[in-house]
Amino acid sequence: MEKMNQALEKMKMLVGMDVEDEESVPQSESFMDDFNRNCTLSTKQRLYGFAICLTTGIACTLLSMLVFFNPIKFGITFSFGNLLALGSTAFLIGPKRQVTMMLDPVRIYATAIYIASIIVALFCALYVRNKLLTLLSIILEFGALIWYSLSYVPFARSMVSKVMMACFDTEF
Repeated sequence: MEKMNQALEKMKMLVGMDVEDEESVPQSESFMDDFNRNCTLSTKQRLYGFAICLTTGIACTLLSMLVFFNPIKFGITFSFGNLLALGSTAFLIGPKRQVTMMLDPVRIYATAIYIASIIVALFCALYVRNKLLTLLSIILEFGALIWYSLSYVPFARSMVSKVMMACFDTEF
């Protein structure tokens, strides 16, 4: 029975739920602690929320390819799809852990560039309405998405950096 309880606690931690300890000591509350407590969902609800957000995000990203030659519409749907896909993981691990992982020193620059590129792409598409700037910002957003995603795979960014340096080395 003890092994079953430990397995259940590990599953709860995996999806971001708090594991209840008998000896838990109340700590000072922060905004994120309060926000996390008010966002309590069952495991089934978390999985549904994740699946719906991720599916919708991927659908928006794929549907954006239909309007590829209209950079403004493409920028809006592509960026919206990225935001939905990014937000979907908050259902699995919780918003506090999501933000904590995004602000981890290993990936804080990748996160900042990724979020900034989404904002720039939406700004260029909605306010500037310049097709060339929107297309350039989408290219930046796509590169930032890849770099941000690689930050979750151990040694992936250093490996990609070394491969790129080897491919584009100009010394003959």
